[in-house]
Amino acid sequence: MKIFYHTSATATGGRDGHTQVDDGSIGFDLVGFQNESGKVGTNPEQLFAMGYAACFDSAMNHVAPSLGLKPSKSSTSVAVGIGQKADGAFGLDIDITITVEGLSVDDAKKLISKSHEVCPYSNATRGNLDVRLHVKVIEAFDL
Repeated sequence: MKIFYHTSATATGGRDGHTQVDDGSIGFDLVGFQNESGKVGTNPEQLFAMGYAACFDSAMNHVAPSLGLKPSKSSTSVAVGIGQKADGAFGLDIDITITVEGLSVDDAKKLISKSHEVCPYSNATRGNLDVRLHVKVIEAFDL
């Protein structure tokens, strides 16, 4: 694989610590999802959800021209759940809701399906966790 971008981050203190991109451009104090201390912060699932949402929306922008599609607008929301599997290990559960404006339902589904094939987050999670795709279409109309 030809790498055209690379970044790195470091976390200390686990879920109740701090994480920061190694170049210092962004960092977060972390809190566990069961935060009872009142400490303000972010958790890893939130960071994953933000990254996946941005990546998937970018994948749609990337593949739309190759499909001859021109959505007027799109947004991607990713909900991430964490839970314990039957074998005792922990796993993630993903719901992705994509809102597309200016396409038919069939064209939106085609775009989303192809984007799911291309998105690096989708490729990383495929076969490893449940990822469900939901489509909302806002069709353009003339007044």
